[in-house]
Amino acid sequence: MEMLKSRAMLAAVLCAGMFLMTGCTTRLGDFTVLSTKNVDVSGLKPGDRQTGEDCVNMLFGMIPMGEVNWKNAMDQALERGKGDVMVDVVLTAKGWVIPYVFGQTCMEFTGTVSQTASYRH
Repeated sequence: MEMLKSRAMLAAVLCAGMFLMTGCTTRLGDFTVLSTKNVDVSGLKPGDRQTGEDCVNMLFGMIPMGEVNWKNAMDQALERGKGDVMVDVVLTAKGWVIPYVFGQTCMEFTGTVSQTASYRH
């Protein structure tokens, strides 16, 4: 009887472990120009700093109802600034949750929207 209890406990622990070890893969974005180094951007027509954001709601505070899309957030900022390139960009992940009720996760781009010579023509 003791051996049956230990096997049941082992099975329960293994099942719980497999449940907790789930994961997923999310495409984070496509970038035409991206650098963490200082780059000469003297050919750009600078604009104002803009912010773009894309958010996804989470059911029960842990089940995403879609995917946060970096491209949507960046495109939003570019459209607001009427440009095609962002300089000095800060990418921020934000979120909040009411445990077991509801939540939201967001990606936010803030930067100086500029225009390249090819965009101005």
